[in-house]
Amino acid sequence: MIKKSLLALTLAGLFTAPVYADVTINGFASIKAGMTLGSDEQLYGYSDELDFKNESLFAVQVMSDLGEKLSVTAQLMGRGREDFDAEFEWAFVSYQLTDDMQINAGRLRTPFYRYSDFKDVGYAYDWARVPEAVYNLDFDNIEGVSLYRTATLGDFDSTLQLIAGAFDGDAVVTGLTVQAKIDSILGATWELSRDWFSVRLAYLAGKTTLSNPDVDGLTAILNASGLAGVASAIDVDEESSSFMGVAFTVDKNDWVAVAEVTRTEVDDSLIAKQNGYYISLGHRFGSMTPYISYEKRDNDAKRDIIAMLPQGVPAALAQGVTEAVERFEVKRDAWNLGLRYDFHPSAAFKAQFTRLNNDITNDDASLLTVGVDLVF
Repeated sequence: MIKKSLLALTLAGLFTAPVYADVTINGFASIKAGMTLGSDEQLYGYSDELDFKNESLFAVQVMSDLGEKLSVTAQLMGRGREDFDAEFEWAFVSYQLTDDMQINAGRLRTPFYRYSDFKDVGYAYDWARVPEAVYNLDFDNIEGVSLYRTATLGDFDSTLQLIAGAFDGDAVVTGLTVQAKIDSILGATWELSRDWFSVRLAYLAGKTTLSNPDVDGLTAILNASGLAGVASAIDVDEESSSFMGVAFTVDKNDWVAVAEVTRTEVDDSLIAKQNGYYISLGHRFGSMTPYISYEKRDNDAKRDIIAMLPQGVPAALAQGVTEAVERFEVKRDAWNLGLRYDFHPSAAFKAQFTRLNNDITNDDASLLTVGVDLVF
């Protein structure tokens, strides 16, 4: 009740802004249904029973131009898997420093990926969802400040973004639910585009602290057992972390190709280096766009931590360390085959078949997703 009242008051404040404010309202939605094709299979939140809520969502964005180069933007989103409870995704103030430079401050989208700013806007891309092998960091927003600078470099259009901020909240790291705190986040993205080609580079770094009862309990036992070195190698306490990404886009003669490669590292911890990439190819036939994509995630467990255990350590403790380290190993890939049909200027129907292969757990799965993405 308190949350709903706060949202109502916030929207009321936006709509009761001074009469000279120019208010723009738009939004987007996804109505999707999906199910895995094998008995007891699970993938991306779907099971072998048809589900209409898992990836469905509705969002409204309100932007108020306050004049004198100042504006405020708020985006509210309700996700089906969370019973459509509305929450702020974005809420920030913008100031236009010059014609080609803008500063934003508040709750911002973390610019990890090519489609970070509109990863929830399904209408913005051909797939049923962004590739999970790359888009797997479970915090989309940070509280901070960003600076945009646009320019022309020869025949290329350049967009540079600098960002600084912090994150504090729940997250999921390779299936493990954690309390995450990431301080001193600094980063930059740079995109160059020309006609039918664009390339985007991203780099972000920060100090990461992760807390989980199971991992915290294990490190406490290790410290009590005189294995402080192993405990230090496992815990994630203000560790240096970094993200690097490169993306390419080609859109020419109705052919659309997109590729993205990323790496995430958390030093001096049990978190494996996370490597992912995808490549996608589609072709427009009027309002129809069939496509095929391949994605792969390849994370090697830090088994050197296991090798730090001295001989004679209790078997149960050695097993606990081994399981904690190896749970972050991921070796899986997926093929996606789909079709986008733009049946309306603001809406697209999509159908996608996904086949995922998991080399670690062998819980392979096939998934069929259909739905409509729209903007308004």
